[in-house]
Amino acid sequence: MTGSSAAAAAGAADALFLESAEQRALRAAVAALAGHRDRSAGSGWAEELWAEAGKLGYLGVNLPEEFGGGGGGITELAIVLEELSAAGCPLLMLAVSPAICGTIISRFGTAEQKQRWLPGLADGTVRMAFGITEPDAGSNSHRITTTAHRDGTDWLLTGRKVFVSGVDTADATLVVGRASGGADGRLKPCLFIVPRETPGFEFREVEMELSAFEKQFQLFLDDVRLPADALVGNEVAGLPQLFAGLNPERVMMAAFAVGMGRHALDTAVEYARTRQVWSVPIGAHQAIAHPLARNRIELDLAQLMMRKAAHLYDRRLEEAAAEAANMAKYAAAEAAAGAVDQAVQTLGGNGLTAEYGLASLLALSRVARIAPVSREMVLNFVAHHTLGLPKSY
Repeated sequence: MTGSSAAAAAGAADALFLESAEQRALRAAVAALAGHRDRSAGSGWAEELWAEAGKLGYLGVNLPEEFGGGGGGITELAIVLEELSAAGCPLLMLAVSPAICGTIISRFGTAEQKQRWLPGLADGTVRMAFGITEPDAGSNSHRITTTAHRDGTDWLLTGRKVFVSGVDTADATLVVGRASGGADGRLKPCLFIVPRETPGFEFREVEMELSAFEKQFQLFLDDVRLPADALVGNEVAGLPQLFAGLNPERVMMAAFAVGMGRHALDTAVEYARTRQVWSVPIGAHQAIAHPLARNRIELDLAQLMMRKAAHLYDRRLEEAAAEAANMAKYAAAEAAAGAVDQAVQTLGGNGLTAEYGLASLLALSRVARIAPVSREMVLNFVAHHTLGLPKSY
């Protein structure tokens, strides 16, 4: 290896393993912002935190500077969500509004779409939801039945969506549909921005037994008339545009899970360090200490894969980023679920009290195993794309 190539390789390794001074400063600032948040007075803390984080530039750290963003990438946005989650203040709309919608619009939107939506997404004054999942399609995006067809210069959009986060607080929803395009006339994925007050666009809350700030909704779209400029990109090349948003979503879900796991682990470690039943703190016993040490190792490994995925995505290495993002999401979900379960076990009965806030994480820690893609589908992806095994579906 020549001197220049060795230096380049070392620089790439540093970028992956070592955070820059700016990234460390961002991490510390977000942790400080979330660390003093009082979450005991209901859900108002989340709106206040969103607004404050937006004013400070944290919500749009990945968006272009020319539209009020920070000019960074998914690497920086993942730091923000991880630290918010580690402080017990996860804002899952970060994975949707700036990560999915902001990324897709900044990469594929028209000049007018960028000017209209990106400044608000960057400072948090505008939120956008994302609708892809359908009641009968599940993880099979090829079975999406929401369709769009032209009516003059307009589009008419019809279909159903489910498990769409934050529609009630979003100014618009980026809806994945299918439209005919290209010479073969086949229906292809396409993306439409649908403002919340658009006639024919209806939403209904899905009752969830889940302690999360963001509510879940069903969408009902019945011949929703949209202007030509509601289409993001074009109806022929919609699939690359779609995955430009889905890979960041996987990275962000990994950040959410790693942060939640850190929060649970920190709570358990502090308890084990101070709780004394016999002659020494319970953390001195290997039955308590070893599982917590294992949790730390698993969380650190998941964080490293998450950083790799973000690093690859920010450099537009799409295929490698997809593989790493799926692996990161899987590893982080498993690590977080293990950390939360062990934290509750460490605290015993106290782990189920409101005082420590761990019991609510038992359900929340399952989210990353299910959404935005199930762990089984991640294993299918790795088996087929990484290992080269034949598809089972």
